[in-house]
Amino acid sequence: MPKASLISIAAYTPSRVLSNFDLEKMVETSDEWIVKRTGIKERRIAKDEITSDIGTKAGELAIKRSGLKKEQIDAIICATISPDHLCMPSTACKIAANLSLPHGITAFDISAACTGFIYLLEIAKSLVESGAKKNVLIIGAEKLSSVVDYTDRSTCILFGDGAGAAVVSASDENEILNVHTASDGTQGELLITPGCGSAFPASKETLDKKLNFIHMAGNEVFKIAVQTLTKSVLDILEKNNLTSDQIDFFIPHQANIRIIEAVKQRLNFTDEQCVLTVAKYGNTSSASIPMAINDAYEDGRIKNGSMLLLDAFGGGFTWGSAILKFGGKNYCDLNA
Repeated sequence: MPKASLISIAAYTPSRVLSNFDLEKMVETSDEWIVKRTGIKERRIAKDEITSDIGTKAGELAIKRSGLKKEQIDAIICATISPDHLCMPSTACKIAANLSLPHGITAFDISAACTGFIYLLEIAKSLVESGAKKNVLIIGAEKLSSVVDYTDRSTCILFGDGAGAAVVSASDENEILNVHTASDGTQGELLITPGCGSAFPASKETLDKKLNFIHMAGNEVFKIAVQTLTKSVLDILEKNNLTSDQIDFFIPHQANIRIIEAVKQRLNFTDEQCVLTVAKYGNTSSASIPMAINDAYEDGRIKNGSMLLLDAFGGGFTWGSAILKFGGKNYCDLNA
């Protein structure tokens, strides 16, 4: 049976920066308060780009770095909670067209909120290892600025826009060792975008009540996230007979520095092992983990064979972890 490997990583961030000082002029908050509570200093905002545009740019680079031709990509899956369109076409279909991928390619979206990239890994791994596909392009892409209420200081300080992409391919080396995903729909209302679906169809009343924006019960989500993320990592390490000191890089979802620090301490990861990008990007939901992997890759920390542990928690609730050896070329060798 073929093994699945993550053979490339890439990201794209819009050029516009929205700093905490900018937010001070928009809503009652302060840079000091935001940094203390979240660790976020700035986030990127897409002005004249939509989610498929952002995803396209990350996907283009991921394919280039994989060394494959576009004709060799036989599936594209996009994780997003801010798709171009409510129902159809899927953002993946639009990205496939933008990239001129083969006509008839399998393309679809998934919605798993901040755990989206972990879910993508599990799906891509299954497709490759079953022999159904050989090279799967996976993309986490978000334009969360389109679903954030910038008069709600509890949420508007948190979210930003961006995309991360990767190619998962059949390989005998550096495999995706294990992926675990899970959910609990009984507490979904704690982190929810209530409106514009079948529950509350788009209407003047829906828009007046701002049901088209993200709503979050922050304190409750924080407590559940720390407990769930910690248990998820402990479970996957135990299942694979690994300890925290055997992991080269722990790459958690970049939602809140306090959540990351709490999980890191409980799991005994060092500062050197933990990849942090929350300060400059904020929470980019499904794009968060691949963007963080890409940062550590481009600065030379992540190399071919590096052991990565990924961990995420998101609305739904959804959560998941993954352990993999990075299978791409070293960044310094891409243009050699």
